[in-house]
Amino acid sequence: MIIRLLLLCFITLILPEKSMAKTQYYEDGLKFFKKQKFEEAKFKFEQDIVYNPKNELSYLYLSKIFNNLEKKELEEQNLKTVILLNPKNEEAIYQLARLKLESSDYKKSKELNNRLTNLCKKFCEKSQKLKLEIENLSKK
Repeated sequence: MIIRLLLLCFITLILPEKSMAKTQYYEDGLKFFKKQKFEEAKFKFEQDIVYNPKNELSYLYLSKIFNNLEKKELEEQNLKTVILLNPKNEEAIYQLARLKLESSDYKKSKELNNRLTNLCKKFCEKSQKLKLEIENLSKK
């Protein structure tokens, strides 16, 4: 972890064109993610965050990577960061609600899903399905 952080700092100092690097790290991360090369993608998204700490999409993709690696705490951490940066990010709210449901935190899952319902543009149908799932599981 420390070596990776030092490497990130070293790369940051060496690269002269920051604006190009910002986009390139994110784009490279997407390419690796699509090929399911999660460690490489993770590194690229982390590099992007060094240059652009407010890029919610890098955090969102990190959460997806941690989901695939079954690292729930890190997934949750990144989803919360996305929501902090953009409280209207439907995908992050939905994924966090699902994560809370998986951990049997029905109250938080329901709260997040209600929030999603109020914002809903792209995730309306998923929100309705999640609502039913929360209701069914919380009755057991």
